[in-house]
Amino acid sequence: MLRVIDIFLYLKSHLGDGKTIIEPDLKLKESSRDRILDLIQHKAPTVILTHRNPDGDAVGSSIALGLFLKKTGVPVDVIIPNEVPDFLNWLPGSDLVSVFRQKPDACTKLIRYSKLIVCLDFNDPDRIGDIQELVSASEAFKILIDHHEDPVAFTDDLISEPWRGSVGEMVYHFIEAFSSESAIDHDMATCLYVAIMTDTGNFRYGCSYPDIFHVAGELMRHGIDNDQIYAEVYDSYSEKRMRLMGYCMQHKMVVIPEYHAAYIYLTREELKRFDHQTGDTEGFVNIPFTIKGMRFTALFIEKKDHVKISLRSKGDFAVNDFTEKHFNGGGHINAAGGEEYLSLQDTLEKFESLLPEYADKLA
Repeated sequence: MLRVIDIFLYLKSHLGDGKTIIEPDLKLKESSRDRILDLIQHKAPTVILTHRNPDGDAVGSSIALGLFLKKTGVPVDVIIPNEVPDFLNWLPGSDLVSVFRQKPDACTKLIRYSKLIVCLDFNDPDRIGDIQELVSASEAFKILIDHHEDPVAFTDDLISEPWRGSVGEMVYHFIEAFSSESAIDHDMATCLYVAIMTDTGNFRYGCSYPDIFHVAGELMRHGIDNDQIYAEVYDSYSEKRMRLMGYCMQHKMVVIPEYHAAYIYLTREELKRFDHQTGDTEGFVNIPFTIKGMRFTALFIEKKDHVKISLRSKGDFAVNDFTEKHFNGGGHINAAGGEEYLSLQDTLEKFESLLPEYADKLA
């Protein structure tokens, strides 16, 4: 068996020396190194896929990798199942992105004719919806780069580092492995910084190890403006989004102090009332953490046929285990998501009824 680090060292031996790479956890099949290198060197048509309802890490990582492959001469497209949040539309390289929901025929053709498919920031093909059938049927070589736990074996190979705070870091190291001098430029650095910044809540969680700050520092060397990036991501929402946030705090936040827990819930009618746009509720799940003593928070959003659930925690309370057991989901120890097919009210009642079972862990 060949470790993924060996692939990187192999690439370095062919393409020059590079910077030190922190050794990933997972092993890859020996045949992968030659296949990946051959596909890139022969400019094989490539598709980068990420999950539906994409966040900053998913979009930033995908575009950054796309920009790198384009720079090396590889024909590449980034395909996202549904809309990109408005607060990410400014990213350089956004022209590489195609939304499957908007252009299903064109995206289907791209996937069918691709020779390499790179999946980023999801551990289960269910996260890409209807696209998973196309990926399954494709004869392209498929690789997964992800930091969620317990990845499903749906690709030919994968790089899995659950301890990483973001996939952006993994893509950074992946890109660095391909050239003697850093191939990363200003636009790639901007996208990767957004990926890391957003998935760690502006470096507030999931980043208690030195390498993440080393990567961020290296990205700064490419002349990115971190103040401007922060403003583009966090200071560019609509007035209606701000009023929706205020409405949530005043009327839709339930605090359960005996379990150090709180949640926010929104109906479809309420979202419509505030002219909800994709990405408007980003970060709402973290609002209750500003209350002293909160360890477990949730956000419930009513959809047409299900309830979308986001969960966050502090400390060692594993929300990925919680949502996998009770709400058809998964994720990280302190950040996870799921869904429920009960009514919104029944979902909230189910959530509250589960808390006594976890009283000791939430104490």
